Amino acid sequence: MVFLKLGGSLITDKLRLETPRMTVIERVAGEIAQAISARPDLSLVLGHGSGSYGHFAADRYKVHKGNLEDWRGYAETAAAAQRLNRLVTDALLAAGVPAVSVQPSASARCTAGELVDLHLAPITEMLDRGLVPLVYGDVALDSAQGCTIVSTEQIFAFLARVLCPSRIVVAGEVAGVFSGDPHRDTIVRLVPAITSRNYDQVEEMLSASFGVDVTGGMLSKVRSLYALAKDLPGLQVRIVTGRTPQLIERVLASADVEEGTLLRY
Repeated sequence: MVFLKLGGSLITDKLRLETPRMTVIERVAGEIAQAISARPDLSLVLGHGSGSYGHFAADRYKVHKGNLEDWRGYAETAAAAQRLNRLVTDALLAAGVPAVSVQPSASARCTAGELVDLHLAPITEMLDRGLVPLVYGDVALDSAQGCTIVSTEQIFAFLARVLCPSRIVVAGEVAGVFSGDPHRDTIVRLVPAITSRNYDQVEEMLSASFGVDVTGGMLSKVRSLYALAKDLPGLQVRIVTGRTPQLIERVLASADVEEGTLLRY
């Protein structure tokens, strides 16, 4: 089983309100379809970030901080995330991928920003029937602060402890984890692997991803994914670019593709 996340920075312009990159979304959907066609035994869970849809709305209403004075902001953030999810779902279906949208906010429960419960039965049954569940970054109710934002990485971490994937692939705009922000810094280098030997050093180097991101940017993503690799021995996590044509297809088809940044404990 493989989990694949399409980053919000890949499928939207994170600096422009609700601006999808439809050419990218449709190309990637085609690559996923080709990978499934080449490997009919491939069991796949998909996820995507909210990019300039959910992040802008959440930042406007401070949903990620909880304790809202006006809960309309919660509803509007959920609706924004759903609008992008509809575009991704439709593109996958058009490409021949039997994707079924799974709305996290319908069942997710958090405490102090941490995901503590998510209804799993529909997801496991979808997989049993050869469908492809599609989750996404969304709002969630929170027992400590009223509400929060639950990221795709948090959802993947929760699902991974039950579904036990062999690999998690995160496809973003940039070609892996860099020593700085490649959008802002003139001199950066790719970090090919993050392990117990260099994790502390990498954590110090990382800067937040460029643009509005209420889930914490690259640093937060690396922290959560590395913690998951540490907790689940044998799990391979790879962060790659989704902008290189056919790369997602190749990475889905083989664990031996050495692109981007590999995370392992």
